[in-house]
Amino acid sequence: MPNPRDVLELIERMRCISSDTERHRLVEELGAVSRPTVLSFLNAHGVNVCMGSDAALAAFRASDVLLRDGIGMQAVLPALNRPVGLNMNGTDFIPLLLRTLGARNVAIYGTATPWLDRARAVLEETTPHRYADLQHGFHPAEHYVDRARTQRPDLILLAMGMPKQEEVAALLKRSLDHPVLIVNGGAIVDFLAGRFKRAPDAVQRSGLEWAFRLAQEPRRLFRRYCIGAFGFAWSTLRLRRAASLRTRGAAPAATGPNTPSPIQRSPIQKEL
Repeated sequence: MPNPRDVLELIERMRCISSDTERHRLVEELGAVSRPTVLSFLNAHGVNVCMGSDAALAAFRASDVLLRDGIGMQAVLPALNRPVGLNMNGTDFIPLLLRTLGARNVAIYGTATPWLDRARAVLEETTPHRYADLQHGFHPAEHYVDRARTQRPDLILLAMGMPKQEEVAALLKRSLDHPVLIVNGGAIVDFLAGRFKRAPDAVQRSGLEWAFRLAQEPRRLFRRYCIGAFGFAWSTLRLRRAASLRTRGAAPAATGPNTPSPIQRSPIQKEL
């Protein structure tokens, strides 16, 4: 079982996007990757999954760019003394990313037919890319590695749900040797294909899109949104305690006349 401090460190790695300018800069960076690079989104469900699984936490840790997704994370970040920033949910950001990037070869691994073909038809009309490799989301992970090695796509969109897609993304990152952006997209393909509807704008702005989704998929999402809400509250308490214990444990170093002054280092901006 993961230590809450490890999950806290994962949350602290999230990239806070606070303006349209920063969002545009991120799109440019993602369009210029020089190695296998994983883009992931962390929401309340993802925190619950990471709190209960070492494998899931390790998979999320393999992400090169981690973005905040949803109202749950917006509520908990201030309690952890972290900036909130914009809601960078994949359902909105991934279509923006695909529309903005120049023409690429794209593979989609996830969901099932006929939704894969319907999503491709939508994407071919709205984006400049070539969607050459479509695979449903129920193959063994090694199957996607073999396909990606053969097809060598510029971008891989995974649509398998948490934590399978994050685990597949981590394996792809370790296994591929060419520049490729690997995007963990969750239900994005189902939304694009019209399998599920997005909530009206007013519902999205109110923070109740989860309730709209629950009404569409009560059997699948009841555990995540209803029971999971209690789990997320407990996770939040554990994360706050981990943050508090870490702060109290960080005692200032003793200084004296013979103590050398610490070396001042400038912050290093990590590149993709």
